[in-house]
Amino acid sequence: MLTGIEEVDWASLGHAYGPADDVPELLRGLASADPAERETALDGMYGAVHHQGDVYDSTLACIPFLLELVADPTVQDRGAIVELLTSIGGIDLCGDEELDELDPDDEEFIPAANYAMAAAAVAAGADVFLGLVDDPDPEVRLAAPCALASLHAEPARVLDLLRERLTVERDTEVRLALVAAVGRIALRHESLRDETVDWLGWLSRVAQAPGLRLAALAQLARCAPAEIPDDVVERVTVLLDEVRTEPSERAVETPRAATPTLIGQVRELLEEHSAGRPTPWTEELLRTLHTALDDRVDDRIALILAQLRSPDWGQRSDAIWLCGGLIRVWRGRYDEVVRLIGAQLGDPEPRLREAATSFLERLFELTGPAADALAARLSSGPAGPLGLPGPGARAGRGGALLALARSGDARAIPLLARALEEREVRRELLYAVDALGPAALPLAPALRRRLGEVELDDLLYDRAAPLLYALTAVRGSQALPEVLRVLRGAPPNRRDWVREACLRTLAAFGPVAREALPDVRRLLASDSAAVSSMAARAVWSLDGSIAEALGALDRWLRPGASCAEWCAAAQALGAIGPAAAPAAPALRAGLGSRDLWVRVRSAAALWRVAGDAAAVLPALLEAWEENRHARVAVAECLAEMGPAAAEAGPAIRAELSRRRRHNAREDGAGSHDVHDDEKLLTLCRAALAQMERHGF
Repeated sequence: MLTGIEEVDWASLGHAYGPADDVPELLRGLASADPAERETALDGMYGAVHHQGDVYDSTLACIPFLLELVADPTVQDRGAIVELLTSIGGIDLCGDEELDELDPDDEEFIPAANYAMAAAAVAAGADVFLGLVDDPDPEVRLAAPCALASLHAEPARVLDLLRERLTVERDTEVRLALVAAVGRIALRHESLRDETVDWLGWLSRVAQAPGLRLAALAQLARCAPAEIPDDVVERVTVLLDEVRTEPSERAVETPRAATPTLIGQVRELLEEHSAGRPTPWTEELLRTLHTALDDRVDDRIALILAQLRSPDWGQRSDAIWLCGGLIRVWRGRYDEVVRLIGAQLGDPEPRLREAATSFLERLFELTGPAADALAARLSSGPAGPLGLPGPGARAGRGGALLALARSGDARAIPLLARALEEREVRRELLYAVDALGPAALPLAPALRRRLGEVELDDLLYDRAAPLLYALTAVRGSQALPEVLRVLRGAPPNRRDWVREACLRTLAAFGPVAREALPDVRRLLASDSAAVSSMAARAVWSLDGSIAEALGALDRWLRPGASCAEWCAAAQALGAIGPAAAPAAPALRAGLGSRDLWVRVRSAAALWRVAGDAAAVLPALLEAWEENRHARVAVAECLAEMGPAAAEAGPAIRAELSRRRRHNAREDGAGSHDVHDDEKLLTLCRAALAQMERHGF
């Protein structure tokens, strides 16, 4: 086994962490009789030799030995090695922008040729996968179909083999993998597309096992979206009900001992996710189907609603995770979905409650239909921390409180007061206070006390900033002494950040905080534009000293100022409003900037200080078209402009007609993405209502 491994000069080769002289040990570890050693070796292969999908010269050198291990029936866990080879050899270089952007002089540069050579090397040995489709090990049989569909040079031969194997295979998950591999072939090889689509359509109608019919329907939708039947929701709902009564035939596997590896941690999470679920594989089938349905939002919502009404808690949990992917990309009518997800908070299954809570946390104003369920969850059931959960605890109650507070429901206020009495408070709870409005003023004493207890050390910003934000939201001016203590005692570490946060809070307090004027005036001359601009805003707010404020801001509105400096000053001027009209000429100069955000901030400020719609509107509309991520800021100004923004009507109507969220992206999502898009919609509706009210 591993013949010739010593003949390779591994030390001259490299991987993600330097010389590859440790690779022979990893390869031998893959063949070990010890499960922990095999998992550690596999973790090393992914962590160094195939780090984040990269292919190094050492990766290429490993391919013959990995193929040899796969072919040896005495080696255990070969399914994992097949998956590793599939990943190494299956990288698609078409349109890979990241590879195009790599600098050849960069020490971490990996030639694109490495990926092509890896694909060729694995494909050259891909015949070994043909013999694995009937391997005694079900994990090997589970991995082989994807490897064949992705890597073998004779797709027609593979297609025949996969379909033939389906007639004799008895393991449910392997059968599903065979169908998925057929779908992969259809996507990769146009010449086989029609034949494969016909076969998938036939299988979706006649297969005896409901899981197979569901898998075929999902792959049919993936390969030929135009062939998706109109009654897809009804068909899938019936199949899911049938699947629920026919558990998987695979025997329950004995959990492995924990290993201190990333792969081990992932495996444990997957095992926990699947535990107690007879058909965990339905999640992937439904994910495939949802991806194929794409912008058929109403069908996807109907499918999720059907799942949420299932007696199977696992299907309800899948629906929640799938809805998370749907709602972050597509606008739609989610009230009933949110209400049913809220109903899961009372389920005895903790994983289902956690899924529901995690989903609701990110909805902000869309959480309304679940507010009663959240309040009920918080007022009953086992007591637990409302701030930060203890070690190993699930974040159910704290997450439920966060969701309720972000929705703006006043029932969160007394619970937030309780959370503020705990040793630690989740910072997101403090940032959620602004959604509660003036009703949250009773929180001010507790916020003041906690701010007074914060140590003036290098962690001051992390600890004080959320408290200052909450005090700003409730206008808790009784905390003035504590705010001044933080402002005066800020350590060098992130001092400007601390000062800016304190000044923002003082500005929100207004004239009642006049005692702070000497401290604020000293910061007008700060070398930080953010601090100086916020000090100018605070001076104006505390005693209306417009000359002082404009004098401080003027130096940041000059040629040579950075984007951040100009924007800080412009935003401060906009907050001051008409009293800052003398700064209008400088703001007009900003409309010609090459930087989009300088133009947007200048335009918004110019409207607020001078009401110059003729100069402002063209800049805002240009920014609207240039960068979708500027649309919230632009719409905020358009809503203020009302009928003066009538020219923006077509753009606003077009935005309101779109079903895809303006900030949706395929590579991930932020916790505020849905909230930001809903804010855009609210602002657009407000702007349009003002225009229509005046006959535009």
